[in-house]
Amino acid sequence: MKTDLILASSSASRQTLMRNAGLRFSAQPADIDERAVDAELERQGATPDRIAVELARAKAIAVSVLNPQAIVLGCDQTMSLGTRIYHKSKDMTEAHANLMSLSGKTHRLNCGAALALNGEIIWDIVTIADMTVRELNDAFVARHLGRVGPDVLSSVGAYQLEGEGIQLFTAINGDYFTILGLPLLPLLTKLRELDMIDG
Repeated sequence: MKTDLILASSSASRQTLMRNAGLRFSAQPADIDERAVDAELERQGATPDRIAVELARAKAIAVSVLNPQAIVLGCDQTMSLGTRIYHKSKDMTEAHANLMSLSGKTHRLNCGAALALNGEIIWDIVTIADMTVRELNDAFVARHLGRVGPDVLSSVGAYQLEGEGIQLFTAINGDYFTILGLPLLPLLTKLRELDMIDG
């Protein structure tokens, strides 16, 4: 690659997706207060998809300012059900409550990504997936969380689709990569346009 690519995240799943796609990059988590940015955007009445892309942009810019010659990728994901915006569960009790609130309903994952160069955004996108959860009961959710453990606290939905979390769903309408938090296909298209990967 002619220009270094930096992922402004410590996300293991995003790094795995990028490595599997053959991308060469380094990872440097953005030092921003995500919840403060999130809260301000919510106060302004921003939609969940706009919050996702604005957080992605903020992360990309924060790392780009420190690495002006590199292309920096920022990503973020929000989850919404109607007007409610979900955040990562604080503990397993909250994870249980959040999963039960999704029972029998279709929620939305909003995945934002942005590329920055020299502290300026040069590209951004939001992709969406609609996720329909089957009817759940408290006993099953308790057993499920007992099996999968606290790793679910790292996911905004308190589930990991790539593992046992798939058992929670009856239908999914959207891109697998969007669900895992990285709009990989549009990103690869943009990196080809930028002549950063073989086209």
